[in-house]
Amino acid sequence: MEAVGFVELLAAPAAKRRWSDEAKGRVVAETLVPGIMVNEVARRHGLKANHLSSWRTLARKGKLVVPEVAGAEFAAPVASPQSVTTPVTIASIDLMIGPVTVRLDAATPATRVAELVMALQARP
Repeated sequence: MEAVGFVELLAAPAAKRRWSDEAKGRVVAETLVPGIMVNEVARRHGLKANHLSSWRTLARKGKLVVPEVAGAEFAAPVASPQSVTTPVTIASIDLMIGPVTVRLDAATPATRVAELVMALQARP
C-alpha cells in the first residue's frame, strides 16, 4: 500500500466559558483603577476588550455588583468642545390644550407649569 496524503486532526472549538456575576465584578473592578487599561485587563483574563466593556456598562447601570478595590473609580465624563451646547433662551412658555392657550413667563417654576397643565387637562 502506498501513502497518498496526510490526515490533519482539528481540535474541537473550546467550550464557551461561563463567568459568574461575582467573577465579572472582580474583573470589572480591576479596570476601575486609574492608569489601568481595559485592553490590558481583558488580555490578562483571556477576554475580548469589547466583552469586558459590556460588563463595565452593566456595572455602570447597577446591574452588576463590583467589589470595592482601593483606588477604583469610574472615569468622570469628559465633554469635548463640540459636545458643549449653548443654552437656549426662552422668552415665554405657551401651553396649548384644545382651544385654550396660556402664555407663561419663561421664569415660571416647573412645578407651576405642571400644575397648570394638569388643571387644563382636567377641565370639562
